[in-house]
Amino acid sequence: MATTADRKEYPISMRLPESDVAMIDRAATLRGRSRTDFVRDAAVRAAEEVVMENRLIRMSPEGFAEFIDVLSRPAAPVSEMVDLAQRPAPWEPGYVAKR
Repeated sequence: MATTADRKEYPISMRLPESDVAMIDRAATLRGRSRTDFVRDAAVRAAEEVVMENRLIRMSPEGFAEFIDVLSRPAAPVSEMVDLAQRPAPWEPGYVAKR
């Protein structure tokens, strides 16, 4: 008697305009991936983002009070960020590339 193995993969079929397929193929080629791998990774990444955006974060009242306390403190400047913000952008006059 034959036994049925649990299915590990499920096919997904989509109808896409030729221009979308061309863009996906181009991007997949640039990444050195197959179309299937590229689309699967992109879809899973997008799904994970949605799930994380809608994830409920629970904490104790004490933990929440500490969290609010940290957020309420004045921001401390980060010297590297201040330096970066004061440098001219590459398209501005006075820009000098740092090596």
